[in-house]
Amino acid sequence: MTTENNALATLLAEKPFLLADGATGTSLFAMGLEAGEAPELWNEAKPENITKLHQDFVDAGADIILTNTFGGTRHRLKLHHAQDRVFDLNKKAAEIARAVAGKAPRKVIVAGSVGPTGELLVPLGGLTYEDAVAAFAEQIEGLKAGGADVAWIETMSSPEEIRAAAEAAVKVGLPFVYTGSFDTAGKTMMGLHPKDIHGVAGDIGTGPLAVGANCGVGASDILSSLLDMTGADPSATVVVKGNCGIPEYRGAEIHYSGTPPLMAEYARLARDAGARIIGGCCGTSCEHLAAMRQALDAHEPRQRPTLETIVDVIGPLRNKTASESAAAPARERGRRGRG
Repeated sequence: MTTENNALATLLAEKPFLLADGATGTSLFAMGLEAGEAPELWNEAKPENITKLHQDFVDAGADIILTNTFGGTRHRLKLHHAQDRVFDLNKKAAEIARAVAGKAPRKVIVAGSVGPTGELLVPLGGLTYEDAVAAFAEQIEGLKAGGADVAWIETMSSPEEIRAAAEAAVKVGLPFVYTGSFDTAGKTMMGLHPKDIHGVAGDIGTGPLAVGANCGVGASDILSSLLDMTGADPSATVVVKGNCGIPEYRGAEIHYSGTPPLMAEYARLARDAGARIIGGCCGTSCEHLAAMRQALDAHEPRQRPTLETIVDVIGPLRNKTASESAAAPARERGRRGRG
């Protein structure tokens, strides 16, 4: 895809790496979001909180901020009786992010977060491919109207759902990025191997600006997926947006084990392993992100890490690697990916 009128492609051409933001959900829960409440409704109900979310990540050094729209399709919003507000909620989210990016002292990309519908596509479920494209297009229309630079298709497990979202982005007229969640024995829950991520939607439009992985399980596991992805295509622009360590229940609350120093080392290893866009997912606060920014800015390139190096530095794998496992049975994903 050409860099003309394409902010993300232009910035990638100018810089060796970009820092994406951290977790949406963790940050909003800290502001009082209740379990079971739709974060997207806060775009209209509490826009000042969403502004703070983005501002904190920009202040921490993010080059890319993701809109508060992970569950912004009609299929997700119908769970909150808001399926008739898709366009408005997504437009408002993009406008909030755009206003923060516009005041930043450097170029900041507004990425329109597009998460999975939560439905299974035919023949495993009742959602047709055409209906999936239509639902994603409805969401992306709102994101584009609000000023998003790119459709950021994330936490996906189904190659067909990635394709549907990519087709919708092209139809609406936004460039796209897509990432899978390799959380089931090193593959997505629908059996996609990290090394195969490049070919999922490369033939749609002019292809993706970047592909990669987000969410999943621990930081070591996503770095293992990264090695697979960059090994399969060293020339590709690859995204890695890992969770902040390992989730641990403390009573009724989830805490993530990753410290700022650990996430700084994760960022260094991600850069050495070939990632061009590096960020955090569930549990990643602005403090973690600031440590990642500082680490990346001061980083001297090192040798491409081995899996053994990653485990030594970050900790043990939580899953088998994809190369060690067979495809796992499908299961429906809950509200994950913006942690």
